[in-house]
Amino acid sequence: MGKVHESIDGRLRAFVEAQPMFFVATAPSGPDGHVNVSPKGIAGTFAVIDEHTVAYLDITASGAETIAHLRQNGRITVMFCAFQGPPNIVRLYGRGRVVTLYDDGYDELAALFAPVAGARAVIVVDVERVSDSCGYGIPRMAVEGERDLLPQHMERKGVDGQASYRRLKNRASIDGLPAFDMDPTPTDPSNG
Repeated sequence: MGKVHESIDGRLRAFVEAQPMFFVATAPSGPDGHVNVSPKGIAGTFAVIDEHTVAYLDITASGAETIAHLRQNGRITVMFCAFQGPPNIVRLYGRGRVVTLYDDGYDELAALFAPVAGARAVIVVDVERVSDSCGYGIPRMAVEGERDLLPQHMERKGVDGQASYRRLKNRASIDGLPAFDMDPTPTDPSNG
């Protein structure tokens, strides 16, 4: 049976902090556009800041749908499922904001997480509704270990290569909304 909670505290906080994976859902405003659901699971990239605020470290990847949707309307849901132990699903509904690596306050927020190559932003969620439900339909699954491919890939690219990749892949959402378009355009050394 589902239940709405006043805040993320006690049992709920312990549950969300223990999960090795979570899902983020966002959508553009209006009847058109694509709803996006993104899995997240790099260890050390999620934090409960207080009873009504969570954040996660957003890593450079092939898309930037969450960033685009948050810039447009701020709506976000973060969901955690128990794949081990007692069944449970926790959803955090709220308003999200993007703090990019170029923004004031980024360094302070990024310090909440383990360093990960390719970090492009911190997504901060002001949680307006907290609910949990039974999770009886979720299978039991075991975590075999981390896939460290994305951080290694970004580390090989280096800072300039990450920015070039974002300029190529992250400037707009699949629906054409502005996404991660904050990277400065490199200067041409031949222009002196």
